[in-house]
Amino acid sequence: MAAKRARTSIRVGVGGWSFAPWRANFYPAGMPQREELEYASRHLTAIEINSTFYRPQKPAVYANWRSQTPDGFVFSLKAPQFATRAAKLGSAGKMINAFVFGGLAELGDRLGPISWQFLPNRVFDRDDLAAFLDLLPRDLDGTRLRHVLEVRHPSFMCADYVALARSHGVATVFTDSTEHPSFADITGDFVYARLMRSDSAIATGYPGSDLETWAARARSWQSGAEPADLPRVAASLPAKAKKPRDVFIYFISAAKERNPAAAMSLIERLGA
Repeated sequence: MAAKRARTSIRVGVGGWSFAPWRANFYPAGMPQREELEYASRHLTAIEINSTFYRPQKPAVYANWRSQTPDGFVFSLKAPQFATRAAKLGSAGKMINAFVFGGLAELGDRLGPISWQFLPNRVFDRDDLAAFLDLLPRDLDGTRLRHVLEVRHPSFMCADYVALARSHGVATVFTDSTEHPSFADITGDFVYARLMRSDSAIATGYPGSDLETWAARARSWQSGAEPADLPRVAASLPAKAKKPRDVFIYFISAAKERNPAAAMSLIERLGA
């Protein structure tokens, strides 16, 4: 009998759901703002929350977000900046726990990866980062948590960082940007990409050929492979470590007004 394949998914979305220009090209005319999350969650399969980077939300807010979204939809949350901006990352335990255990459980199965974004001047310090990774909670009310690091200093583009992240099972954001380090080494059991090249002159944000390329990359990641056309800084995973993965792709920044159209176009190409 053939081995049963692990169930995986490719989720595609944007950052947030409240953006005035979207009321002209994404949301139906006249839609009340209070209905935007419900609408967005039925046309996208994930949303990255940026507001939590500035301040955690109350448990009732997380519960409300969950109630407005359908089964299978997930939120990725950017962790509060005061944790990743601590002078010593190893001292951030209290701040990390206050966020994770401060109401995220209300999201239930809508809780996707938690993203920890570092400042551009945060240099790779192996010991300090290892202490930080040891602090990240691994489960919440019996549900395994997924953590992803967004590193923004070139010093992280080294085999030592990749090995450390892999040893902790923490993913690394693939940032498709010319402004930030951009490397696609697999360091966790899921893939997290933030695409930052949408073009306001293109209705779908990206040319159709580019979206086809991203669809192919997403399927490659999902299958357990690694796209050969993306940059890496360390050796590929050994064959025995290549397993099917969940994939999260967000269209972020750049021509933000085009990002919902880009996400929906990619979802269509994926047949999701």
